[in-house]
Amino acid sequence: MQKDRNEMPTFKARKQRRIIMKKILVANRGEIALRVMRSAKEMGINTVAVYSEADRNAPFVRYADEAMLLGPPPSGASYLLGDKIIEVCKKLKVDGIHPGYGFLSENADFARKVSAAGITFIGPSPEAMEVMGSKLAAKAAVKAYDIPMIPGTPGAVEDPREAMAVAKEIGFPILIKASAGGGGKGMRIVEHEEELEEQMNRAISEAVSSFGDGSVFIERYIGSPRHIEIQVLADHHGHILHLFERECSVQRRHQKVVEEAPSVVLTPELREAMGQCAVNVAKACDYRGAGTVEFLLDENKNFYFLEMNTRLQVEHPVTEMISGIDLVKEQIRIARGEALRFKQEDLKINGHAIEIRVYAEDPANQFLPDIGTLKTYQRPGGPGIRVDDGFEEGMEIPIYYDPMIAKLVAHGSDRKEAIRRMLRAIEDFKIGGVTTTLQFGAFVLKHKAFTSGGFDTHFVKKHYQPECLDHKDEEAEKIAAIVAARLHLQSQKKSVVNAGKQPVSNWKKNRAFL
Repeated sequence: MQKDRNEMPTFKARKQRRIIMKKILVANRGEIALRVMRSAKEMGINTVAVYSEADRNAPFVRYADEAMLLGPPPSGASYLLGDKIIEVCKKLKVDGIHPGYGFLSENADFARKVSAAGITFIGPSPEAMEVMGSKLAAKAAVKAYDIPMIPGTPGAVEDPREAMAVAKEIGFPILIKASAGGGGKGMRIVEHEEELEEQMNRAISEAVSSFGDGSVFIERYIGSPRHIEIQVLADHHGHILHLFERECSVQRRHQKVVEEAPSVVLTPELREAMGQCAVNVAKACDYRGAGTVEFLLDENKNFYFLEMNTRLQVEHPVTEMISGIDLVKEQIRIARGEALRFKQEDLKINGHAIEIRVYAEDPANQFLPDIGTLKTYQRPGGPGIRVDDGFEEGMEIPIYYDPMIAKLVAHGSDRKEAIRRMLRAIEDFKIGGVTTTLQFGAFVLKHKAFTSGGFDTHFVKKHYQPECLDHKDEEAEKIAAIVAARLHLQSQKKSVVNAGKQPVSNWKKNRAFL
């Protein structure tokens, strides 16, 4: 008899008493803070915002029932002050903390301090964070569940000679990766033997400076991978399930810019296999809450475990759109000790969803941040369109944080409709004062490699050049500016000509008609 995939091993399953949660603090800012607060409000839960001086007038601060200033704009003096955030919780009698993503969301020490203070951390245990926060520890944890792994070293490697022996065994090119890494930091591709020692030293140095941990390991380099991730939910009653996959292969600088659900290349059988692996990864670290298991999929549709993110993902809205499940509400319910109210067989994929991250970046200048004031900010609407943001017209994009302005999401009955709706929404989204990635998003969605589904994580490298962008809007803005300047100049000339002349009354000008 086949075992129910939702059952945890009996030695790990445990029940938790029901926790009353009347007030939560959101230890984050911007769109994710506002998004969490909205779900909390629908659940009848009061919310507390914490903010830096740069965010004093931000929408999430005004939306919260209560708000407390943390400090100056830099995150190290505000949003990363875990002890001060806990003090605010005690002062305002907060029951739980939702960390959002980024900042303290995967900080195990902070989660421990929160629990020690008698406050519920709306997320996984510190132990699960620590295991999955280290790629080497994660590999060791999932080994017992026969999870597919990319061939490479089982642990950290320090000796270049040992690294060379492994590299020759698995074959070049190889990938050197930092154990505590992320976002492409501490990562080096090595194509030839003579480059190995130098690249390894560079990877170790970057890992130390970025993460305080110089541990690196070696894997076979997969040349044309797709980045597929599986959303999981796990409660305290032994239930774990997955909410299907997200395709996150369109990236710049190893960071996602376009995501969709479901993936165009996964068969039902492959989806089932990857979903079961994701559930097993969650079992391996005794996971509780919402998490994401990431995989690489090669050109032969072999998949390999990459890592687990122990928090809510930026791209979670596409999963919500195709599943009908509010992931933030489920996080809160799980943290309160409630059991999941649905089973794996209850979940179905409904249509297709695409998300574009709208950054204040210049795609024509290597995606460098473009900080400024939102002189125009008009959101798109209509059927199937969702905008998660934290800005309003007239606000400045702070230099201190990630330059993401909004997450634009389109849902349709199928992929073609979702693409068409997204293109319409991009056209309707009016942002002035800063350069954004909106036109880059339109370029991606119109490209044959994307529409056909034949793309991988090298999409930007293979297909994008700044001159590929549609500059129609920019040209229209230039023409409008020239016309406005000419009209202003003509007005000034008339003022000069009329200067010194006696004004003529309307009565005198019109007396011939009396």
